[in-house]
Amino acid sequence: MTEYKLGEIESIFADMIWQEEPLTSRRLAELAEQKLNWKRTTTYTVLKRLCDRGLFQNQGGTVSSLVSRQEFYARQSEQFVEDTFQGSLPAFLAAFGSRKKLTEAELQEVQAIIDSMRG
Repeated sequence: MTEYKLGEIESIFADMIWQEEPLTSRRLAELAEQKLNWKRTTTYTVLKRLCDRGLFQNQGGTVSSLVSRQEFYARQSEQFVEDTFQGSLPAFLAAFGSRKKLTEAELQEVQAIIDSMRG
């Protein structure tokens, strides 16, 4: 089962893969060295961890995702609402709205999402 939680650095690393995939593990190591100042061994260790968690695969030296970025963050959001608000989306929205006022455009966008879920 895929674990839908990543630390800050793992998120940056995963985003690098999602942005560039498919890519060779060698290219990934070069990117991680440039962006994260990682040694090749660190890149391969973190890549293996994320592959073991079912997010990515490294087949024949080519790295690609098993879970899309959109799917990952959707599942992560669902898990947050479940863990923090006992799965209640209305409770989440009430908490969010109490601290941040939405613009009219944002309210219309949320309403459009709700309307599409009804239909």
